[in-house]
Amino acid sequence: MNEMPEMIKVLPPIVFPGTTARHEAAYRTAHDFLSRRAPREALQVLEPALELEPENRGLRSLRAWAYLMRAQLQKATDELTGLVADDPADAWSRHALGRALERQSKYDDALPHLRLAAAMTGDPEHEYDVLRVERLAGRLQ
Repeated sequence: MNEMPEMIKVLPPIVFPGTTARHEAAYRTAHDFLSRRAPREALQVLEPALELEPENRGLRSLRAWAYLMRAQLQKATDELTGLVADDPADAWSRHALGRALERQSKYDDALPHLRLAAAMTGDPEHEYDVLRVERLAGRLQ
């Protein structure tokens, strides 16, 4: 007999009172939401924390990650451009900016960021991203 597999129910994330009062708690809570692919909930935690600490790089990085997950690519690009301007040596922000630009088909704009991130980290996946975008930009055959 063919039995239907039992469906696994995923409960929505819960934010407990007081978990966003300090930026450290907001960071942990938002990171947890993002790791569970819940960017909307992460943004609900991050926005109030960023109103209190608008220059907090950790919170801004999580907001950029949430924007990427939601395919809010212009918002992600704006946030990541600011993060890279503030700290040009931030390989994660630089790579994420390159990926956001790639997803908008702005290959020529994406390549410098992807190349720098690949050089900074030596990560083979970052190097693969460079090759993929070079091919998309028509620079490789």
